[in-house]
Amino acid sequence: MRINKFFTEQGLCSRREADRLIAEGRVTINGQVAKLGDQVSPQDLVARDGVVLQRGNRLVYLKYHKPVGVTTTTELHVRRNIIAEIGHTARIFPIGRLDKDSSGLILLTNDGDIVNEILRVEHGHEREYRVEVDREFDETFLVRMAQGVTILGVPTRPCTVARLGPLRFRIILTEGRNRQIRRMCHALGYRVMSLHRVRIMHITIDGLHVGQWVDLTHDERRRLFQALGRPADSSM
Repeated sequence: MRINKFFTEQGLCSRREADRLIAEGRVTINGQVAKLGDQVSPQDLVARDGVVLQRGNRLVYLKYHKPVGVTTTTELHVRRNIIAEIGHTARIFPIGRLDKDSSGLILLTNDGDIVNEILRVEHGHEREYRVEVDREFDETFLVRMAQGVTILGVPTRPCTVARLGPLRFRIILTEGRNRQIRRMCHALGYRVMSLHRVRIMHITIDGLHVGQWVDLTHDERRRLFQALGRPADSSM
């Protein structure tokens, strides 16, 4: 691989920053000063400012306040894809999805082992949303949503639903089917005007501005791995 890609895959810096370091003569490959475009093999020793860089990706766990209009995909050719919007130096990917027309909390990582553990329906991990529909609803709507609605021929799991206003409600799901809330509402004669995720398991969007991302805190990681039955030091 190219030397600048090596830097990004190791989570050391962006390609642009790597190119700058190389141009300044601060990077060596097997003791020889690297040049832009040089190739690196797994056996090569790469050093920055005389310090040999250890291979192995640092595990990254972050949360992002996705704005409406950002697409949850790793396909970089897609306009406003989530990877380009975040611009992280590590090769991260989203855990699950959030519709382009929806906003709110989404988790991203480069730890492939954790994804299925969070997404598996049988684990019943909660996801909480705030929803606004196009017209006022009654208690029957809330009861039917909570009991489960058949979409695409399959009933949804029972869930928790509570009124927040004439047009707004809170819903907590333990499954993550494609466009589930929108399809549930549509099946009952309502159209979703806005959908905002505020929580995944114990991790909340509190304090996170639109478009902002932060690494999970030590406590968030500890509780995440505890819930998944993984050793605490896996988050380090």
